[in-house]
Amino acid sequence: MSKINVEGSEISIIAIDDKDYISLTDMVRNIENGLALIEKWLRNKNTIEFLGIWEEMYNPDFNSLEFEGIKNEAGLNRFVLSVKQWVEKTNSIGIVAKAGRYGGTYAHKDIAFEFASWVSPYFKLYLIKEFERLKEEEQKKLGWDIKRNLAKINYRIHTDAIKNNLIPEKLQKEKINFIYANEADILNMALFGMTAKEWRDENPNLKGNIRDYADISQLVCLSNLENLNAVFINEGMKQSDRLEKLNSIAIEQMKILSEAESVKKLK
Repeated sequence: MSKINVEGSEISIIAIDDKDYISLTDMVRNIENGLALIEKWLRNKNTIEFLGIWEEMYNPDFNSLEFEGIKNEAGLNRFVLSVKQWVEKTNSIGIVAKAGRYGGTYAHKDIAFEFASWVSPYFKLYLIKEFERLKEEEQKKLGWDIKRNLAKINYRIHTDAIKNNLIPEKLQKEKINFIYANEADILNMALFGMTAKEWRDENPNLKGNIRDYADISQLVCLSNLENLNAVFINEGMKQSDRLEKLNSIAIEQMKILSEAESVKKLK
């Protein structure tokens, strides 16, 4: 669940089948008799027609026959329709009523924006603005997570190469850990010019490790170095030779990455 703040109203957003559903309940929570507005909106003939068109576009199980009956009744004084009735009669997916702690009426973003426009065009514009800002932040975070996970995957390839080629059988655990740390520092030295301990000594007030503070270009380069070091280990190259070669590669790659327009955009 995510939340956005629109003109003083905190509005919840949930994912249903990987689609964004926005809380209509939250939109009207700060309005006097606001909850009644949702059912009032549902009674509107234009609303029913809009919902029916949306469902026919995106919902293969939509009950069109029931929808026609509801549409014919819409607009009459005696016409009453709740969200629950709409869902049960038409098998709709665009609006859902959820119970529990984060309960309320939620609607697919297309429908939620339509409802917001009915409540207030001013409110709708700010809702769209905040929603788009949230999506941009999520995309940035996703891109960062992908790069972090890529580094982790390559690190597994790297440590497997160490295990298969550098660690003797029946070696004590402490020494195995030392070799892993030592090999990790080969990469740290090649790219950052210091070991993990040296970085911690220079930055006692920072949490995490040297790689947590790497920029995007450095993370991409680190992923490449991990793969290359695994290849060099498998080829039997001496550690000193590997360090020298990896450092040379890191310098060249960082020159390219720091100048690449695509990387600048990611930053």
